[in-house]
Amino acid sequence: MVAAVALRGGSSDSGGFDKVPGMDSGKYVRYTPEQVEVLERLYIDCPKPSSSRRQQLLRECPILSNIEPKQIKVWFQNRRCRDKQRKESSRLQAVNRKLTAMNKLLMEENERLQKQVSQLVHENAHMRQQLQNTSLANDTSCESNVTTPPNPIRDASNPSGLLAIAEETFTEFLSKATGTAIDWVQMPGMKPGPDSVGIVAISHGCRGVAARACGLVNLEPTKGIEILKDRPSWFRDCRSLEVFTRFPAGNGGTIELIYMQMYAPTTLVPARDFWTLRYTTTMEDGSLVVCERSLSGSGGGPNAASTQQFVRAEMLPSGYLVRPCEGGGSIVHIVDHLDLEAWSVPEVLRPLYESSRVVAQKMTTVALRHLRQIAQETSGEVVYALGRQPAVLRTFSQRLSRGFNDAISGFNDDGWSVMGGDGIEDVVIACNSTKKIRNTSNAGITFGAPGGIICAKASMLLQSVPPAVLVRFLREHRSEWADYNIDAYLASSLKTSACSLPGLRPMRFSEGQMIMPLAHTVENEEILEVVRLEGQPLTHDEALLSRDIHLLQLCTGIDEKSVGSSFQLVFAPIDEHFPDDAPLISSGFRVIPLDVKTDGVSSGRTLDLASSLDVGSAAPQASGESPDDCSLRSVLTIAFQFPYEMHLQDSVAAMARQYVRSVISAVQRVSMAISPSQSGLNAGHRMLSGFPEAATLARWVCQSYHYHLGMELLNQSDGAGEALLKMLWHHPDAVLCCSFKEKPMFTFANKAGLDMLETSLVALQDLTLDKIFDESGRKALFSDISKLMEQGYAYLPSGVCMSGMGRHVSFDQAVAWKVLGEDSNIHCLAFCFVNWSFV
Repeated sequence: MVAAVALRGGSSDSGGFDKVPGMDSGKYVRYTPEQVEVLERLYIDCPKPSSSRRQQLLRECPILSNIEPKQIKVWFQNRRCRDKQRKESSRLQAVNRKLTAMNKLLMEENERLQKQVSQLVHENAHMRQQLQNTSLANDTSCESNVTTPPNPIRDASNPSGLLAIAEETFTEFLSKATGTAIDWVQMPGMKPGPDSVGIVAISHGCRGVAARACGLVNLEPTKGIEILKDRPSWFRDCRSLEVFTRFPAGNGGTIELIYMQMYAPTTLVPARDFWTLRYTTTMEDGSLVVCERSLSGSGGGPNAASTQQFVRAEMLPSGYLVRPCEGGGSIVHIVDHLDLEAWSVPEVLRPLYESSRVVAQKMTTVALRHLRQIAQETSGEVVYALGRQPAVLRTFSQRLSRGFNDAISGFNDDGWSVMGGDGIEDVVIACNSTKKIRNTSNAGITFGAPGGIICAKASMLLQSVPPAVLVRFLREHRSEWADYNIDAYLASSLKTSACSLPGLRPMRFSEGQMIMPLAHTVENEEILEVVRLEGQPLTHDEALLSRDIHLLQLCTGIDEKSVGSSFQLVFAPIDEHFPDDAPLISSGFRVIPLDVKTDGVSSGRTLDLASSLDVGSAAPQASGESPDDCSLRSVLTIAFQFPYEMHLQDSVAAMARQYVRSVISAVQRVSMAISPSQSGLNAGHRMLSGFPEAATLARWVCQSYHYHLGMELLNQSDGAGEALLKMLWHHPDAVLCCSFKEKPMFTFANKAGLDMLETSLVALQDLTLDKIFDESGRKALFSDISKLMEQGYAYLPSGVCMSGMGRHVSFDQAVAWKVLGEDSNIHCLAFCFVNWSFV
């Protein structure tokens, strides 16, 4: 006899349990093994029996006589769904194995090409040095470009050659800082005034990119020079600066040979390093000068293996001139002149390496602002909350930024290694088993079992999205994109107890957050704050325990008037007591705006750059795209770090990948909503060339539905124009339109359709019909094409399709119909998916 029992959990893989229609969500029908065996045999013969066939089965099989026909229908539906999922899983595993093998071959080929390039670069440098030596011997009046000895560190005992380079660098730097060696123009948006950071200018028509700033700071020259030379303390993109050798120059100055590494701004470009000579001296009027330039050759670096992740960039004569000011303080001149080797990055990202404005925003003005900040803190003009010392809070900001940069760059010598993917290369998963969460005041204590850190990261190109508005929205509306159970998991890493995966201890949080400011910089371009997420107890016993989660958060560029080069929201869980040596695991977002570039790539899509950009390539410009469309292009980089224990590494990696994908989907929806040119229904007007406006298409869709099926798609069919489009947009079922071509591409979807496909209107064109249906779904669609063309519509059976993020979506029924225009020609195909849900 069939027994209906209350069971908690999902149905068994063997098909022994099925949900009973009309009963509670946690109750299922239990089938006996004999009944399951009979049903499995029937499924092999006929996986989709009709109603009459099911009635016949009940009559011919006495063992099934006590089961209702509706329950039999549900069993076959669930069995078909499980079968499709198994097939799709097997297909994806096969694709993943193929991609893994191809990736290995590509990595081997890439390694071979890198060795070949290194050899060619070495030969080119040798030939260049020979040509320069020949030129110097023939014409002593030409501009000096002295190169270092093959091994400058070993030859440091005879520094005469380096002194000549230092003196030449000094002269060229002064000509840039105070002379006319470079054609400087005032930086847009940086007008000098009493409240400005100083006078900021950028280069025009010179080699590389250059910026200059001049300002007054209330610090003694020696103090100012000391701060500026400590570049890692104020330049957040500086990973390390190592002085290899130091010796006095004959005129009382000091010469240093320096190796410096910079972080990569996104996951899509390699990091930069520099091998430079730095010369410090004092002028006759008491001014202090620190000038610097690159040395030729490949010297420097702790080891050869670590430098393989870097592209050697060049620093042309740059530096700092600090002059004493009457009445106290100093006048500071800063010059940054770089050649960042823009050829090594994708075409769409080259503005980051070819723009003097970016250098001014990231380096030059940051240095001047840092000096002003230190001066105000020293004078007591700035008082911070919670009685914290300014230096301590500044250290927290630096640690948050450094942790986020470490996660983005993922250097091998820091212990990072890339883990295998799941066949969809939208999110990169890196693992660091050497990175532990330690409390520095108790050096012997490691929180959690042996394990490490897993980082999930991705980069996207955003179109027409104001960076400041996006970052401010992410800051103020955390519940729109964050999963508080993930926050709770990260917060648990600070406890002495072992970490566990989210979901094992369910928690409930209020939708709000309390933000408590800690510190801010002089011009409020950077804010440090504590965020408290209020947890609600699930039981009476938990009411006495604190369930709140605290995050230390760093916000950069949330003011719409900000002219910074990057906008960030970086955070890390902290203990509620917030000790000065609290361990920090940084995660967050970075948005970097791109300059308008008429000869570059103009994309109208939000897409995963990692899978579509090649170095030196340029994607075709979208048809009908105006130059203004790229004025708000920006690169969004997302990185989240998760602690793990060794036995949970794979589980945490899978959770991290899925979580970042959900965050990406949320950011896409937010970006579409806040875009000034693509917000709401206006995005419907951005369709492929040759298609009607959105309101007209909505009318054609509804009229064609009524013409072919004899009923109304919308309740109020008498609407017109924007009103009809609005009703279609908010229709509860997923409505999709695709072009009538050999390979149909989606051109429009209502809100439910975008949610089902987990995409946005601007990214919808990346999807085609064959991408969302599995093999059986494509067969069912193709088998009904002739029927669709003949009678104008066709009903598709229930099944499973794929979202744009790779998730399975089940639907009860789908209907397809031809959309006819005013001329009765077919303009597109429309689909309506009923009762869809994620599996």
